[in-house]
Amino acid sequence: MTSVQPNKRFAYRFIKRTTDIVFSLLGLIVLSPLFVVIAVAVASEREGGVIFRQARAGWKNQPFTMYKFRTMVKNAAALREEMEQFNELDGPAFKMKNDPRITKVGRFLRRTSLDELPQLYNVLKGDMSLVGPRPLPTYESEKCSAEQLQRLLVKPGITCYWQACGRNDVSFDEWIEMDLRYIREQSIRTDVNILLQTVKAVLSGRGAY
Repeated sequence: MTSVQPNKRFAYRFIKRTTDIVFSLLGLIVLSPLFVVIAVAVASEREGGVIFRQARAGWKNQPFTMYKFRTMVKNAAALREEMEQFNELDGPAFKMKNDPRITKVGRFLRRTSLDELPQLYNVLKGDMSLVGPRPLPTYESEKCSAEQLQRLLVKPGITCYWQACGRNDVSFDEWIEMDLRYIREQSIRTDVNILLQTVKAVLSGRGAY
C-alpha cells in the first residue's frame, strides 16, 4: 500500500514524528492568545464546555479522544438521529451544509477550521499527525467496509487530501480514495504539499460547512 521503501520507512517516520512534535508544540505556544479568544467566544454562547471531546478511530483502529473547540449546541448528539435524513454525504459519515445544531460562533470556527486547533495537542501526544486521514467518530468507522478501513493503516491527521481538495464537496467514496492515495504516496514532500494546499483551501473557504 505505501510507496515508502522499507529502508526509508524508519527515516520517514522519524522525521514525520519529530516534525509533528516541534510544530504542534510551537503552535500551541504561539497560538495560545488565539486559544483564549476563541475559548471566551465559545463560552459566551453557554452551550456547554469550551472543548468538545469525542472518541475517534485512530491508527490500527485504536480509539482515542480527539479535541475540538465546541461548535454545536448542548444536545447535538441527541439530535443526531433525527437529523440523519438530511445527511448530504453518502456512506457512514454525516455532513449537513446548514446543520441547525451549529452555533453562530461554531459556524465561523468551522468555516475557518479554527475549531480544529486543539488537535495540536493530539498531535503532540502522538494520537494524530499534522498530515494523515481525518479520523472518523468510532460509531461511523464501525460502519466502514474492510476496504475503507485501510485508511487506518497510518496515523490520522489534522489535514489530508480531503481537507485540502474540497472537503464536503466530495463524496465519501472519493474521500476514501484520497486517503488510500495518501497512504500510497506518503512522503515528506507529499505532507508539505498537502499542508500548503490546506492553507489555500482554508483561506478560500472551499467545501467548508
